[in-house]
Parts: sequence; structure tokens; C-alpha cells
Amino acid sequence: MKSRTCWALIAATALLSLAARATVTTDYDHSANFAKYKTYSWGRLQAGNSIWEQRVKNVIESQLAAKGWTQVPHGGDVVVNAIGITSAQQSTEISWNGLGRAWGGPFGTATATPQSYRVGTLVIDMFDAISNKLIWRGVTSDTASSKSDKNEKKLQKDVDKMFKNFPGWSSK
Repeated sequence: MKSRTCWALIAATALLSLAARATVTTDYDHSANFAKYKTYSWGRLQAGNSIWEQRVKNVIESQLAAKGWTQVPHGGDVVVNAIGITSAQQSTEISWNGLGRAWGGPFGTATATPQSYRVGTLVIDMFDAISNKLIWRGVTSDTASSKSDKNEKKLQKDVDKMFKNFPGWSSK
């Protein structure tokens, strides 16, 4: 019975480890005509504090400008919303003393130690300003570092991945 518990802990730890890695997903409305969109305006921008809000805004604006889109204060073709949140997560680290029963040995114990970490998630939504239909969504989730510069680099890298295959963009 103890070996089943140990294997269950190993499986849970492996799943949590995979969940803690950076993920970037995008989806879009395949019926939307992205070629018609040339301007955008900001809707909601929320990222925990004004420093991070400005960082998120700068990274997104850089991507949109590189693709030929122009920001206008009001009345853009697209409304961009970006919401960033962080949450506390916990995983379990297992250390072994001896071979343990899982490998046929008569001795050994496993020690499970909880590990806390923070995960940052950024959701970017783009809506057609006339129809209010969601036309594109990008989501990234990554383990947050205690070092701000590392988090900035992760933000840039993850948003670059989001916009890499954005539909309808010309090669400007």
C-alpha cells in the first residue's frame, strides 16, 4: 500500500511540474476578416500594478506596431483587453532515502516536501469594435521568478510566441 502512495505522489509531482512550465495558447474567429483591421484602441488593461500594466502594454503595442497596426485613443477597428494575474501554486518534492519497496528493496522511505511558487497568467483579448465579437485570444501562463528582469524577459518571449502566427497579418 505504501508503494502505491509513493507512486501516486510521484505522478502528482510530475503533473504539477508539467503544469508549472510556460504555456502559450491562441485561438481566433476563423470567419473574421483580419485584413480589414488596421487600428486598435485599448479597452481594459489590468496587470496587478501600474509598473506591470505599462510593461504589458508596451510589449503588446510593440507587436501590433511591428505588424502595421496603429493605436488610436478611441474608435479603433479592434478593442484590446489585457488581464494579468498571479496566483500561488504548490507542488510536492519527493526525496528518497534508500531504494524503497517500489524497486523491490526492503528498506527506504520517501519524504514529501511541499514547495510553493507563483504562476503568472496573461490573457489578451481582441474584439471587433463594431460587432463586439471576440476575434482573437492569446493566453500565456508561466512560473514567476522573484527577479523582475527575468519576468520581463518571460513576458516578452511569451507574447512574441502569441503573436507569431497572428492571422491576417501582412509581412510589413
